[in-house]
Amino acid sequence: MKTLTHLITALSLAIVAATPAKAQRVALGAGGYHSSPQGSDRAAPGAPNRSASILGKAAPTNQWYSALIFNPNPEVVYAHPLTVLAKNSGFEMAYASKRVVPTERQDVEIHYPHANPLVFTPVDFKINTIKLDKYSDWAIDIALSSSNGADRLLATVAHGSPYTSFQISRGNVHLNLPTGAVANISSNNPTVLQVGAGGKHYAAFGPTGGRWEQTSPTQWLAVLPTGKGYFSAAALPDASPASLALLTKHAYSFISDTRVDWRFDAAASLSEATFKTTIQTMEGGNHGALKGLYPHHWYKNAQVQGQLGPHYDTLRGKIYLLAAPQFTVKTPYRGFVPFWPGLDDAKQKSELADLTKTDVRNARRMMLEIGNGSYWQGKGLQRISKLADVVEQQGDLDARDQLQKLMKNRIESWFSGKERKTYFHYDKTLGTVAAYPEEYFSIEQMNDHHFHYGYWIRTMADIALRDPAWASKDQWGGMVDLLIADIATAERGRNDFPFLRNFDVYEGHSWASGIGLGEFGNNQESSSEATNAWAGLILWAEITGNTALRDLGIYLYTSEIEAINHYWFDIHGLVFAPEYKNAEVSMLFGGKYAHNTWWIDDPRQIKGINLLPITTSSTYLGKDPAFTKKSLATLAPETAVFQSRGKRADPPDIWQDIFSKYLALSDPEQALKEWKRWGSFELGDTRSHALHWMSSLQKMGVPDFETTANTTLYTVFRSPSGKKTYLAYNTSASTITVRFSDGQTLIVPARSLASATGK
Repeated sequence: MKTLTHLITALSLAIVAATPAKAQRVALGAGGYHSSPQGSDRAAPGAPNRSASILGKAAPTNQWYSALIFNPNPEVVYAHPLTVLAKNSGFEMAYASKRVVPTERQDVEIHYPHANPLVFTPVDFKINTIKLDKYSDWAIDIALSSSNGADRLLATVAHGSPYTSFQISRGNVHLNLPTGAVANISSNNPTVLQVGAGGKHYAAFGPTGGRWEQTSPTQWLAVLPTGKGYFSAAALPDASPASLALLTKHAYSFISDTRVDWRFDAAASLSEATFKTTIQTMEGGNHGALKGLYPHHWYKNAQVQGQLGPHYDTLRGKIYLLAAPQFTVKTPYRGFVPFWPGLDDAKQKSELADLTKTDVRNARRMMLEIGNGSYWQGKGLQRISKLADVVEQQGDLDARDQLQKLMKNRIESWFSGKERKTYFHYDKTLGTVAAYPEEYFSIEQMNDHHFHYGYWIRTMADIALRDPAWASKDQWGGMVDLLIADIATAERGRNDFPFLRNFDVYEGHSWASGIGLGEFGNNQESSSEATNAWAGLILWAEITGNTALRDLGIYLYTSEIEAINHYWFDIHGLVFAPEYKNAEVSMLFGGKYAHNTWWIDDPRQIKGINLLPITTSSTYLGKDPAFTKKSLATLAPETAVFQSRGKRADPPDIWQDIFSKYLALSDPEQALKEWKRWGSFELGDTRSHALHWMSSLQKMGVPDFETTANTTLYTVFRSPSGKKTYLAYNTSASTITVRFSDGQTLIVPARSLASATGK
């Protein structure tokens, strides 16, 4: 058994050892990748706006601050509750306020834009360059430097922190206030300047021996003593003396490092994430960092109850302050199995057999219907893999083998590194795997790698269940490890791949945009395709015996689901503004949320993009049946508005299979009634898989979210009468006994799916 570190180290050695200057194909098992783009194919972008200390490391793309390293004129960075913007004219900091923005869709978007900032500018030198100077798990240092690099203003910003901490090489600093702002020196502490601006409250904290001088109605001067080139500024949650005292107490605790550590408690089926902050005390006592906890951190978290301080109203709901060096979030893992058992009802079997016959016959065409890049090819592969699950469980092993061969041939073509048009390239300058041909700016803007590669990883895991030799590291599995390293390297500071490229450990979800350009920061649309990727990691880890990767996959999977339930679906009612009338968010940005897509504003596709692909790892979508029905009930009125604008869904019932499968998680009987056998189906799925999905839920019941097990691959369902169905899959070579939290046990033979029905 190898750890994730060993796997990625092996990949690193292969990359370093096998990439001479003119090398083209680098062998990796039976496969291979290219050391440079072929012909006129586009290369990955540079990320030059990094200080020398981090320039040689893999670039942290797809993060909340990634725009800093790609754009010489940086965009706004959304740290929550702060927004910050580094410019040649100074460093801007603001506590964003809500704006309700009507749309042509007759709904609204909720924006928290950067506006009315405080601006900090060096007095003794001009800012010429702006670079990312340092980064840890949820904090960054931004260097605003002079033309010769000898002088700089260093600003530290962190997710959830109300502070920006500053260090300056020499001289004093001007603080420019927005129009209408009022400032005064605190009567209790001459180093503290209080500011009121646009209904928001701030404070700036100078060092002992320093002072604030007003130089104009809108400008103050921070006079910094020799050897004390530091100060901080913070947004205040309110105007109370208690809040000012709290923020003053922690104002000189500058963040030097942030780190999340995760573990999986298999016996309790819990993923635990511990968030730790390391500080440098600039003066005064060691009071520790003041953290801002997002809703997914504090909601029903017994560890922090009774310890939370005042809160900030933000785009992500209430962010509460916690004065502690660390805190832990425990998230239940509800499990999944690779596939569900076959149907045994004679009528259902007959109907399903008619569909599988057609789908198997059309499988080659269905594997490549729209695009020929890594997204649509990966999507097509997983589509056929799920079809193969169905025919196998229905006993048609010849059809399964036919589909397996089809998938293997396509994968080998891509993974071989011998094709001119379809191949993978490792870019050592940026530290990434690029897939050709490019789709959806996956290379030019480094978009969506977890979406694209997640489909490939899940498909390879499904094949490995049946043919482990073909998928071994010495054959085609080495290329899977390479794709996993691209999106989920767990080690920090590597030269070959960045730490968790797509995942924001503090916000608890992924980001899709690689370069994060735009006035509202980074974004993610299809949260469900992110969970699909993390489920692929879990399954691949179980098959390969990689416990470290399993624990990481479970951490990513459970965290993403919690973030979805809070920030995309708001099932707990803690996040969405009262003016926001849509049932869910479809596009989440650093500074706004909206009900739209990147390509069309058809309500059916807006809703469906955060559901697909619906597989056995999608049962989390049934967590709140009332929300599911509420969400689906909005389809008709939203479609009527869409049509009133002279638009039309094409076809009118587009993705009806997705919505029926979604409904089946709470009401399978109604879902089967609404499903149209020959209606529209989403091009990542088949009619066979949709019918098998809904019929299985009709038989077993809806997901049970209370019962857990002491293994990784399991799931539990409950019928309307209360009868439970238990499933578990064993990837090992020996029989295991699975124990469920309600006392049920299940004997699972080697490399098999087992089921039992309880009372």
